[in-house]
Amino acid sequence: MTMAWELLVAALVLAGGVFCFLGALGLARLPDVFMRLHGPSKASTLGIGCIALASMAYFSVREGTPSVHELLIIVFLVMTTPVSAHLVAKAALHRDLPRWNRGDAPR
Repeated sequence: MTMAWELLVAALVLAGGVFCFLGALGLARLPDVFMRLHGPSKASTLGIGCIALASMAYFSVREGTPSVHELLIIVFLVMTTPVSAHLVAKAALHRDLPRWNRGDAPR
Protein backbone atom coordinates (compact mmCIF):
# COMPACT_ATOMS: atom_id res chain seq x y z
CA MET A 1 0.00 0.00 0.00
CA THR A 2 1.52 3.30 -1.05
CA MET A 3 1.69 6.43 1.03
CA ALA A 4 -1.00 8.14 -1.07
CA TRP A 5 -3.52 5.38 -0.36
CA GLU A 6 -2.65 5.40 3.32
CA LEU A 7 -3.20 9.18 3.47
CA LEU A 8 -6.53 8.84 1.65
CA VAL A 9 -7.74 6.12 4.02
CA ALA A 10 -6.54 8.09 7.06
CA ALA A 11 -8.23 11.28 5.86
CA LEU A 12 -11.52 9.46 5.21
CA VAL A 13 -11.44 7.77 8.63
CA LEU A 14 -10.63 11.08 10.33
CA ALA A 15 -13.38 12.93 8.46
CA GLY A 16 -15.83 10.13 9.26
CA GLY A 17 -14.95 10.28 12.94
CA VAL A 18 -15.39 14.06 13.04
CA PHE A 19 -18.78 13.89 11.31
CA CYS A 20 -19.98 11.08 13.60
CA PHE A 21 -18.88 13.06 16.64
CA LEU A 22 -20.69 16.18 15.40
CA GLY A 23 -23.83 14.12 14.76
CA ALA A 24 -23.72 12.69 18.28
CA LEU A 25 -23.06 16.13 19.74
CA GLY A 26 -26.04 17.54 17.84
CA LEU A 27 -28.24 14.72 19.12
CA ALA A 28 -27.20 15.43 22.69
CA ARG A 29 -27.21 19.25 22.65
CA LEU A 30 -30.04 20.45 20.40
CA PRO A 31 -33.18 21.50 22.26
CA ASP A 32 -36.11 19.67 20.64
CA VAL A 33 -36.82 16.48 18.73
CA PHE A 34 -37.12 18.15 15.33
CA MET A 35 -33.70 19.77 15.61
CA ARG A 36 -32.23 16.56 17.04
CA LEU A 37 -33.17 14.75 13.85
CA HIS A 38 -30.56 16.67 11.88
CA GLY A 39 -27.58 15.40 13.89
CA PRO A 40 -27.92 11.68 13.25
CA SER A 41 -29.64 11.94 9.89
CA LYS A 42 -27.18 14.31 8.26
CA ALA A 43 -23.77 14.33 9.89
CA SER A 44 -23.66 10.75 11.12
CA THR A 45 -24.74 9.41 7.74
CA LEU A 46 -21.93 11.34 6.09
CA GLY A 47 -19.50 10.12 8.75
CA ILE A 48 -20.43 6.47 8.32
CA GLY A 49 -20.24 6.93 4.56
CA CYS A 50 -16.68 8.29 4.85
CA ILE A 51 -15.65 5.40 7.08
CA ALA A 52 -17.19 2.87 4.67
CA LEU A 53 -15.38 4.54 1.74
CA ALA A 54 -12.11 4.31 3.69
CA SER A 55 -12.73 0.62 4.29
CA MET A 56 -13.55 0.12 0.63
CA ALA A 57 -10.34 1.84 -0.47
CA TYR A 58 -8.19 -0.04 2.05
CA PHE A 59 -9.45 -3.52 1.22
CA SER A 60 -9.54 -2.86 -2.53
CA VAL A 61 -5.86 -1.88 -2.52
CA ARG A 62 -4.82 -4.56 -0.03
CA GLU A 63 -6.50 -7.48 -1.80
CA GLY A 64 -6.15 -6.19 -5.35
CA THR A 65 -9.83 -6.69 -6.18
CA PRO A 66 -12.66 -4.17 -5.83
CA SER A 67 -14.51 -4.36 -2.54
CA VAL A 68 -18.23 -3.70 -3.04
CA HIS A 69 -19.62 -4.72 0.36
CA GLU A 70 -19.16 -1.20 1.62
CA LEU A 71 -21.09 0.23 -1.33
CA LEU A 72 -24.07 -1.87 -0.26
CA ILE A 73 -23.80 -0.43 3.25
CA ILE A 74 -23.70 3.13 1.89
CA VAL A 75 -26.69 2.52 -0.41
CA PHE A 76 -28.68 1.00 2.45
CA LEU A 77 -27.85 3.97 4.70
CA VAL A 78 -28.77 6.54 2.06
CA MET A 79 -32.09 4.80 1.44
CA THR A 80 -33.13 4.17 5.05
CA THR A 81 -31.97 7.30 6.89
CA PRO A 82 -34.51 9.73 5.36
CA VAL A 83 -37.33 7.23 5.90
CA SER A 84 -36.49 6.73 9.57
CA ALA A 85 -36.07 10.48 10.15
CA HIS A 86 -39.45 11.09 8.50
CA LEU A 87 -41.12 8.47 10.71
CA VAL A 88 -39.60 9.96 13.87
CA ALA A 89 -40.77 13.44 12.84
CA LYS A 90 -44.30 12.18 12.11
CA ALA A 91 -44.42 10.42 15.48
CA ALA A 92 -43.28 13.61 17.22
CA LEU A 93 -45.97 15.61 15.40
CA HIS A 94 -48.67 13.14 16.42
CA ARG A 95 -47.51 13.17 20.05
CA ASP A 96 -47.59 16.98 19.99
CA LEU A 97 -44.20 17.29 21.68
CA PRO A 98 -43.02 20.72 22.85
CA ARG A 99 -41.03 22.75 20.35
CA TRP A 100 -38.24 25.20 20.91
CA ASN A 101 -39.22 28.86 20.51
CA ARG A 102 -36.76 31.53 19.45
CA GLY A 103 -37.12 33.32 22.79
CA ASP A 104 -36.24 30.22 24.80
CA ALA A 105 -32.66 29.70 25.84
CA PRO A 106 -31.12 26.43 24.66
CA ARG A 107 -30.59 23.83 27.34
